[in-house]
Amino acid sequence: MAYIGKQPADIALTSSDITDGIISTAKIADNAVTEPKTAWNDVPLRNIVINGDMQVAQRTTGTTGLTSGSNFVVDRTMWQIGTAGTWTVSQDTDVPTGEGFAKSLKLDCTTANGSLSAGSYGILVQRIEGLNLQHIKKGTANAEDLTLSFWIKTNLNGTYQVNLLDSDNTRIIGKTYTISSADTWEQKEITFAGDTTGALGNDTGNALQIEFWFIAGSTYSGGAVPTSWEATATTDRCATSVNLSSSTSNYLNITGLQLEVGTTASNFEFLPYDVNLQRCFRYFENIAANNTIVGMGGSYATDFCGCYRYCTPKRGNPSIYQVSGTNYFRIYNGATVSFDSFTIAYASQNGCLFYAQPTITDNLIGWFTCYNSSAKIALEAEL
Repeated sequence: MAYIGKQPADIALTSSDITDGIISTAKIADNAVTEPKTAWNDVPLRNIVINGDMQVAQRTTGTTGLTSGSNFVVDRTMWQIGTAGTWTVSQDTDVPTGEGFAKSLKLDCTTANGSLSAGSYGILVQRIEGLNLQHIKKGTANAEDLTLSFWIKTNLNGTYQVNLLDSDNTRIIGKTYTISSADTWEQKEITFAGDTTGALGNDTGNALQIEFWFIAGSTYSGGAVPTSWEATATTDRCATSVNLSSSTSNYLNITGLQLEVGTTASNFEFLPYDVNLQRCFRYFENIAANNTIVGMGGSYATDFCGCYRYCTPKRGNPSIYQVSGTNYFRIYNGATVSFDSFTIAYASQNGCLFYAQPTITDNLIGWFTCYNSSAKIALEAEL
């Protein structure tokens, strides 16, 4: 630009000199838009948790009368219960409004236990294999901080504890969170410091687990919350006093469970349903149920055998999971032959042999089917 007289000195613009519409996209040089200026937390598969939106439930959508053991309804997250009342666990449609979720996991107390024994416990757990955790660099000087976020709703206000438990090195870190509004969805965000002690095995074993404590007898309580990494002390696993089994009015819903590297929570990472399902198949694969075909096979002596190749390689050699009973299954080949249950053999991470021993003649070829509406057959390789 030409000037009359002396050219004025350059003066840097301030933020108040720039308003919307003055600088157009065309006026910004391509090389001025650098990656640090456009980067944001959009790392694919950043959520270490599998099925955190509780969408996949291959086994069932609800189970009643639970009093003990490790119990799955939605895939990958289990309700561990012992001497702490009776429970119904279900996949539920009660979700936070406008957050994109369609399902939650619900715990409902149907028989109360207001006087816990020392060994009473009620824990929601997701276990994570070591192969999926090497990027957190645990046990090194560069150990990453981890942030856990989730949506939760319950009628029972109070302070609750959630832990990360290192199963490989018997170490633990925990934090508390408070439910302040009964019967209201609340989002929680908790950051755990990285642990420079104890590397996690690069294998298919249970390396790290997230554990939400809702019931704890004196065996698991009475200590202090392990706010920094320490050797696991059983009494530190639940230092709070909330007892979700204290009344049959008590319930709890949870969804949007996410664990990721960093010190802040990002928006929940929604995966397409088919991708989520394939990730769950590594640990549990539902093959057939409710009058559907299992596969094709043929007779050999007294056995009727068929091969099955998994949709997804399993974490380890699976065991059979089935809902069986009198004449729950059939072989179709013109005439039908009924039988009660299956067995598997030669199970590997990629495939297995199914067989049954009904009353058959040699040289029979036909279809395995789940004949009864309650019948189910699946493969399980859970941590």
